[in-house]
Amino acid sequence: MIADFSLVEYDYHLPPHLIAQYPLDDRSSSRLMVLDRNTGKVSHRTFRDLLDYMEPGDCLVLNDSKVFPARLNCIKSTGGKVEFFLLHFPRKSGNGVAFARALCRSSKPVRPGQKIRCKESLEIEVMEVSSAGQVDVKLVYRGELLSALKSCGDIPLPPYIRRSPVPSDVEQYQTIYAREIGSVAAPTAGFHFTEEQLLLVGEKNINVAWITLHVGYGTFAPVRTSDIREHKIHHEWISVPESTVEKIISTRKTGGRVIAVGTTTVRALEATVNGTGEINAFQGLCDLYILPGRPFQVVDCLITNFHLPKSSLLLLVSAFADRDRILSAYKQAINSGYRFFSYGDAMLIL
Repeated sequence: MIADFSLVEYDYHLPPHLIAQYPLDDRSSSRLMVLDRNTGKVSHRTFRDLLDYMEPGDCLVLNDSKVFPARLNCIKSTGGKVEFFLLHFPRKSGNGVAFARALCRSSKPVRPGQKIRCKESLEIEVMEVSSAGQVDVKLVYRGELLSALKSCGDIPLPPYIRRSPVPSDVEQYQTIYAREIGSVAAPTAGFHFTEEQLLLVGEKNINVAWITLHVGYGTFAPVRTSDIREHKIHHEWISVPESTVEKIISTRKTGGRVIAVGTTTVRALEATVNGTGEINAFQGLCDLYILPGRPFQVVDCLITNFHLPKSSLLLLVSAFADRDRILSAYKQAINSGYRFFSYGDAMLIL
């Protein structure tokens, strides 16, 4: 096994105090590490300086998926607490009924047929319990489904944010341009953008294009196989519309760069390339697992956050910019006190 496929080569030590527990009040005041993937040169800026690295004719591609309150707090008829973590936005089936798969945490195991009330507007019935610890549930709700979920649900903060959600998370754990409901984790690279910054992007004649990738719970799953090629990645729903394909093709023809905001955007774009290198509109499930050695056919530059050790996201950025350069940049970030993970600082890879 060559070193680049050994999981231990994608590990690093992160002091716990550098894991951001809260966002900054001003999104764009986050620090921005700029890495040239050809030379390895690193610069230290703030996210407000992002436009210094973008040119007229470039195309900025963003993921507009929106997080829904997937963590539901319920109470059994006996008074015991139950938490359901919905793994996808519930599929509606008739008036006031929807179905979903969920993780379940309870003092005593739930059983098929058991009905558990969340609030007056929502009741959950357990349909089936799998050996993997997941449950299929039926949601019976009053009014509008999203409102019912909000009444008893919390924003599903990642497990490395070791605190309970607070009211400000409802807006802060969301990009300002989120609109397509379906994620259980946010595409966090977009957290740093403000309305003003997106306006300046347009004024500089930079094209803006959109994809949707609904981030699943599997994004938090660590790679556990010693050979990273043996890891199986999760499926996520994506949409790359024809309008985005047209903008990317136009950008290519005029010599501009495609700048992806987040690993979710990279996966969606690279998944739509056919055998001859052409990008196509697509809507459906995506399980593209990007490893070092895989060529990138669409994305030229990447805006991303700092990722967990031994994660598929760290493997992706290592594929994009070389493992040694990424880990060297991470070491500099740690020594310089950068804030890591969802609510942390950003990196621009050129």
